Amino acid sequence: MPDLVEVVLEDGRWQDAGLPALAERAARATLARLALDAAGFEISLLACDDARIAALNAAFRGRAAATDVLSWPAAERAPRRDGGRPARPRPGTAESPESLGDIALAFETVRRDAGALGRPLAAHLSHLVVHGVLHLLGHDHIRPADAARMEGLEVEILASLGVADPYEGVAGA
Repeated sequence: MPDLVEVVLEDGRWQDAGLPALAERAARATLARLALDAAGFEISLLACDDARIAALNAAFRGRAAATDVLSWPAAERAPRRDGGRPARPRPGTAESPESLGDIALAFETVRRDAGALGRPLAAHLSHLVVHGVLHLLGHDHIRPADAARMEGLEVEILASLGVADPYEGVAGA
């Protein structure tokens, strides 16, 4: 079975954190929950550090600061109405999979946030990969009903991976 997620390791600490296998598992669980066959898709994931993601954040979002995760969908799939369903991507084939887009993760920020939240790094990382893949699929958390839909999916997908609800006990969630 070919990999769904192509991980580009710019920071070796991600390998030690088990990112490649964890990202593959979380991305596959996300597509499975949405009834999408992983064999027809591919995702690129940049495993970098805070300096690199701060540069990306500045270039693409005008915010010169590190963040935990960034995503660049290959196509616009967002629903027009708040709480609507995003457009489903058309799969490619196993030999020529359709790109869903790119995700970048910053090691220092992810590790620091996991510690601040009192969560194991692997659990927090699983959440961020699921979150990033959902963004690639047109989900967002700007409008209230969209946020409720996206967070509900995250909780369901993470539960299927044995990861606790990341929003439980979080103010405003």
